[in-house]
Amino acid sequence: MSAELILPNLPRLLHAAAAQADALSARARDAVAARVTRDGRLDRAALDAEQHVAHGLAWMAAYAETLTQTAAWAEALSAAGGLGEAEALPAQLLAFEYLSQLAGGVPMNQGEIFRASDVGLDTARLTPLIDELRPGATQAVKTRIVELLAEARGRPALEASGLDETLDQVRDQFAAFAAEKISPFAHGWHLRDELIPLELLQELAALGVFGLTVPEDFGGAGMGKIAMCVVSEALSRGWIGTGSLGTRSEIAAELILANGTADQKARFLPAIASGEIIPTAVFTEPESGSDLGSLRTRAVLEDGAWKVTGAKTWITHAARADLMTLMVRTDPASKDHRGLSMLLASKPRGTPDEPFPAEGMSGGEIAVIGYRGMKEYELAFDGFAVPEADLLGGQPGQGFAQLMATFESARIQTAARAIGVGQAALDIALDYALERRQFGQAIAGFPRVTNKLAMMAAELLGARQLTWFAARAKDEGRRCDLEAGMAKLVAARIAWAAADNAVQIHGGTGFAVEQPVSRLLADARILNIFEGAGEIQAQVIARRLLEGAN
Repeated sequence: MSAELILPNLPRLLHAAAAQADALSARARDAVAARVTRDGRLDRAALDAEQHVAHGLAWMAAYAETLTQTAAWAEALSAAGGLGEAEALPAQLLAFEYLSQLAGGVPMNQGEIFRASDVGLDTARLTPLIDELRPGATQAVKTRIVELLAEARGRPALEASGLDETLDQVRDQFAAFAAEKISPFAHGWHLRDELIPLELLQELAALGVFGLTVPEDFGGAGMGKIAMCVVSEALSRGWIGTGSLGTRSEIAAELILANGTADQKARFLPAIASGEIIPTAVFTEPESGSDLGSLRTRAVLEDGAWKVTGAKTWITHAARADLMTLMVRTDPASKDHRGLSMLLASKPRGTPDEPFPAEGMSGGEIAVIGYRGMKEYELAFDGFAVPEADLLGGQPGQGFAQLMATFESARIQTAARAIGVGQAALDIALDYALERRQFGQAIAGFPRVTNKLAMMAAELLGARQLTWFAARAKDEGRRCDLEAGMAKLVAARIAWAAADNAVQIHGGTGFAVEQPVSRLLADARILNIFEGAGEIQAQVIARRLLEGAN
């Protein structure tokens, strides 16, 4: 089998699929807008009442953007003579499958399907193109994708990246590092519920992980968000905990770069970039969840220090961290986001025997089924002191706006982590399917197994292009909250599907805790919850799309 499985004029067909998807998304936007606007303005109550179709619109638009970016990538590769089987076959399978779902029903999760007919749209005009794409999604195509996957084992991905030489070298370097230093040990760390070893953290610091996007003037590498994605995916492929180590450094550095005083930048940024300071993000509270405007933890200025009182929850890596980006309410009269401020709250690093040695601060661990390695904590503050000079930017009341500006990067990085977990699931499922024999043959040869593996590869390809598109927009200084939200929404769903299918391919063996695939299932599950739960993410995307329609 060879190039005859590639559809003729594939770049044209991919662009046609993207255009059809985009046109359907635009029609759906108009139909949903008619339900949720009053006098030309978006009615928030109506939007809440119409969440099913509004969120369906978000998913439809995210699929359309995925196809658009996949088509652009394929066209660029084709122009450079690099669109081979490993690139073309998954791309055409993805185009057929996503366009078919847009016509028939898009799964928002396992039990909620959005159909264009839910908003009165007919999709018959998609049928001719779906039929034209159908030969690119045959069993022979899926079988060949799995053959190519078997040949490519150990590489960062099946397909060529289309990135420049420097980024490809970074990708190869971190893929090799993860394969040697992380993957062989990750499941043991998970089962023993251990913190990521300090020795590994120091190696990652030496590789520049924590200062990847910090400017060189402050000791960083001065690279962009695509580099962040490449590194985050590679490390998360080894273990999501190691892929997530850089998230808190990324958030803290971006907060300080964008908002910090000259003194704050000089004191904190070089130490964050070098790994000397390990930050953690301290935002969430027991009663607030995604509603950050309702935060209650308060800080009062007394004798040159902010005295913090209140409770926080789901704080990652809190015991080991040296610096907290701590969201507090500094205006006691306020009831919304306008009274919030961000503190750069230093604390002593904890130990297993004394995790929170700071005066005025205590905490307890939250046991979790996955996403281990940094641990989750509940924190309590009772007069915990932060120097007045460590109010981010020096002006109170700016915390919410400061934090919102980091969400784009955080969601892009989370999408990259999701792709890494999904790739790990594909790796382990493929290895098992090639080695496990039943009824006289490797189970990878059975169509239902083949089809799962092929679709994992196709969806991961699309998610990468969507995520890198969002990262590219961020690097160019463009607003990209919509693109970042789409990338996170889609990639989190793909990671969960890949991990679930990997367990299914393992059968009963995959349900055993000693099998690494069981860890991947637990790790993948959190991705649709943190950094904006899937439902919140879809609501935000829908609101942005609908505001643009008016």
